[in-house]
Amino acid sequence: MGSLGPFELVLIFLAILLIFGAKRIPEIARGLGKGIKEFKSATSEISRELNVNEPANRIHPTPPTQGASAPRTDSSESARQETAGGTGQSNNPA
Repeated sequence: MGSLGPFELVLIFLAILLIFGAKRIPEIARGLGKGIKEFKSATSEISRELNVNEPANRIHPTPPTQGASAPRTDSSESARQETAGGTGQSNNPA
């Protein structure tokens, strides 16, 4: 008793035809098609957004801990050493 047979489907189609008329049925079908298309695009957009955000969470799963100190370097001193050939001496002949 769970499925519809061919006779029941014909009766349902005739009832819809009598209620809405022959001119309105194509309009209703177009509206249903557009609704289904929008629903599919919205669900695919949501799944695309979830997949885009997922790798970002994998890169930084936990925030950096506070209090962990990194070795301090003086960038201006290292830049001077690079321009002087890495010896720490200046290139000025004077």
